[in-house]
Amino acid sequence: MNFLRNSILTVMGLALCALSAQAAETLRISSTIGPVDAGMLPLLADTFSQKTGIAITIEKAGTGATLKKAESGNFDLVMVHARKLEDAFCAAGFGIDRRDVMYNDFVILGPKADPAGIKGMKSVTEAMAKLAAAKVHFVSRGDKSGTHVKEMDIWAAAGIQPSGSWYEVWEGGSKGNKATTLYAEEKQAYTLMDRATWLTLKDTISLVPLMEADPLMLNLIAVIRINPEKFPAIHKEEALKFADWVVGDEAQTIIRDFGKDKYGQPLFFPNSDQWNAKHKK
Repeated sequence: MNFLRNSILTVMGLALCALSAQAAETLRISSTIGPVDAGMLPLLADTFSQKTGIAITIEKAGTGATLKKAESGNFDLVMVHARKLEDAFCAAGFGIDRRDVMYNDFVILGPKADPAGIKGMKSVTEAMAKLAAAKVHFVSRGDKSGTHVKEMDIWAAAGIQPSGSWYEVWEGGSKGNKATTLYAEEKQAYTLMDRATWLTLKDTISLVPLMEADPLMLNLIAVIRINPEKFPAIHKEEALKFADWVVGDEAQTIIRDFGKDKYGQPLFFPNSDQWNAKHKK
């Protein structure tokens, strides 16, 4: 009986150890919506998992909500794109080791007829001022996402506080850039949107980029590890492995080439310090 009992206890112990090892080999990422919906982050996660055996779970939300959720300690790493919010998150002790990963840019989408007449303008602040003066329908996500933060930064740079019936803070903005773009399409309105979202939808919508290429419209995407000193139970080793890998040559090359075959241009551009040191001399 003792032998049987000891055997059972040994098997149970091994099973618990296996479960503990399995639990440790997990990475929980809270991410802004764009890289998830575009397929970029899922591809990176799958490639990393195949190389390392570390399973990855991803939850998506606007950057503001992503960072707020990560304050719970229920995630190991975040992928976000609003520098002011990122810096505040780290300053509050929730995040460490912010690293640039990739970028794309924002564009102002609008109807081809362009009733506000902004097509071809070179300054985004002047273009936004023209939209406000013309009081054309403009749709804002209004959800403290990275896209919304960028939009408000541009309005502020233009010296404008948008308000009035022409300026719609869409109640569904938290659903993400794709949903917001489709809503703007339905209303034939203007909106500020990241280029990757437009590229993935351009064959199904009539809105087109009318203003682009101002440096203020860059969209910088970074990863931040959750602070293990604040949350000792997080998967800190797995988070560090992913952070190291995603800024290295293999992941950065995946980012460089992603979308070229399907869309004729990449959806994102590599932007890690290591990549830039090698390729942007």
